[in-house]
Amino acid sequence: MEQARAGEYDAFVAARWSVLVHLARLLTGGDRHRAEDLLQESLVKLWFAWPKVADEAPEAYVRTVLARAAARSARRRWWGERPVEELPEVAAGGDLSATVAERSRLEAALAQLTPRQRAAVVLRYYQDLPDRQVAETLGCPVGTARSHAARGVARLRQLLSDVVEPVG
Repeated sequence: MEQARAGEYDAFVAARWSVLVHLARLLTGGDRHRAEDLLQESLVKLWFAWPKVADEAPEAYVRTVLARAAARSARRRWWGERPVEELPEVAAGGDLSATVAERSRLEAALAQLTPRQRAAVVLRYYQDLPDRQVAETLGCPVGTARSHAARGVARLRQLLSDVVEPVG
């Protein structure tokens, strides 16, 4: 019985890992390492709840845990240094595709939103969840979730429209 449970859990994690890590990255404002830590924490919680949620909505459970963990971690005052394995190389001009550049701009803009706004925008527009599910995930009324999403989108529009094009 325990092996069947572990097999189902492993299959779920393997199938949904890339989607969940991307969601976590968006919720953390593009910080890949923090996103992986939050996802790992969420998957541990899922493991213990697996018998209860496996047949119903394990992904919704993980989304809820992720959104709440991201909001909690964003309230920390100091994250300290973020070590990297090696120093970044000088960026090569013109090698980056427009898609990567646009994604980086969006992640940087998302990082400037409040944690609740970021979670509402990501859950509503990236995950395409209805307002009711966003509210349930955030643990707030539907109207509050809509307000967070609307304010977040308005702030994103402002941040993304402030780009100054180089004159050449």
